[in-house]
This record gives sequence, structure tokens and C-alpha cells, in this order.
Amino acid sequence: MEQFYTIQGEGYNTGRAAYFVRLGGCDVGCVWCDVKESWDVDAHPRLTLDVIVAAATAHAGRNVVVTGGEPLMHNLGPLTQALHEAGCQNWIETSGAYPLSGEWDWICVSPKKFKTPLPSVLAEAHELKIIVFNKSDFKWAEEHAALVGPECRLYLQPEWSKSAQMMPLIVDYVKANPRWQVSLQTHKFLDIP
Repeated sequence: MEQFYTIQGEGYNTGRAAYFVRLGGCDVGCVWCDVKESWDVDAHPRLTLDVIVAAATAHAGRNVVVTGGEPLMHNLGPLTQALHEAGCQNWIETSGAYPLSGEWDWICVSPKKFKTPLPSVLAEAHELKIIVFNKSDFKWAEEHAALVGPECRLYLQPEWSKSAQMMPLIVDYVKANPRWQVSLQTHKFLDIP
């Protein structure tokens, strides 16, 4: 759908230079999705691996975030292999609703209630990022935290439009449950893509 070089705005790698490869196609259907234009897989041009890798390596940073839409709707093995061969670190942001494909240096799973994540993907997660839209999402967070490995980083992030309402609850929750951390969409505060 789109590619751009920016600063990773959320989660564990916040603040690091990263090249984003946003793939078209998503059937998870989050009501609060901020890139609904990514949902239609056929609405976006197809690019060759060479074009994607050349664009990703045209910048100083070598961290590549593959996101969507839902990136795991695609076989990501050839893309991640080509990026690794070019010296890139591969990071993925996924709902975990499809089987894992590709070679990953960092896996962020952000499960959605609309299409549950696969246990096999949760087991591989380096980072679990729960978007907090309402109070029931804390229970949802704990249910999924029980399915990830012991080294997985746990994040609670307010849904952008509900941030003022949810942030005080998230702060109190993290203070009472310190294995969790707060994640913010810092790129939105910085007004960068």
C-alpha cells in the first residue's frame, strides 16, 4: 500500500529509525483502524522484491517494519529473506490472525477482538501490544498475556480517540501490574507518519 522512512512511534522500538512497508489487505476489520484504506488488497499496486529492498536500503536505517493491513495474509518468506540479505532487521506488526511466515528479528502481536490471534503466533511474540478502547480490554490483555512466552514485553496503548479517557486507567493499571508498560503513539504527538 505504501512505504516510507520515519521513526517508529510505538512499542518497544519507539524512537528508532525505521522503514515501513505497509501491505494491502486486511479482513480483521477494527472499528478504530486508522488505515482502513489498506483493507482492500486489490486497491494497491504490486511491487517486486527488488523495488521494495532498494527503497528500504536507500536510507541510513536498516530496520524494516512490515505492517498492514494484516501483513500475515501474505507469504512473507521471500520479502524477509531479501531484506535480511540486504542487511536489514525485520520487524513485523501483526494481529496474529494468520500463521507466521518470514524471518523476523522482532515480532509485535497486537491481537484484535474481531479475529482472534493464533496461539502459535502469540508464542513467538517478542512484544504484545494491547490497544485499550474500553475497560474490558484489561481482561482481554491478561488473557493474551497468559499465552505469550515469559520474555515477551507487555504493552498497553490507548486507542487514539479514547486516549484522554483511557490513559488514567492505563496508568493506574500499570502501577498495580508493573509487568505491563505504557505505549503511546508518539508519532502522532510528533506529527510524523
